Amino acid sequence: MQSKTKTELGTVGIENEVIARIAGMTAMECYGVVGMAARSIRDGLVGLLKLESLSKGVRLETHEEGDISVNLHIIVEYGTNIVAIAQSLMDNVRYKIQDTAGLTVREVNIFIEGVRV
Repeated sequence: MQSKTKTELGTVGIENEVIARIAGMTAMECYGVVGMAARSIRDGLVGLLKLESLSKGVRLETHEEGDISVNLHIIVEYGTNIVAIAQSLMDNVRYKIQDTAGLTVREVNIFIEGVRV
């Protein structure tokens, strides 16, 4: 699915994969985030994703009003303040998507899938 923005010169379409990559790269820049997580459907295990697969730990929902919701599945570093990491991540992802893609972000949901020592 594509997010579309209309301007006086025409329409700009941005694929969800692009937005997911922006969110994934922004998450990796945040302090305390070790990596993005992917849950194996078959056995329920959570795995740390490589840098090439950052968008697999991101789920996007496009709403009828044109705004989006972002769900991030992350693994955090042991000994860090999870609430502070989540708040920082929400603010940074919302800002980066709005600044880069010009889209309105309705909400950013953080799912902590694991802690890495």
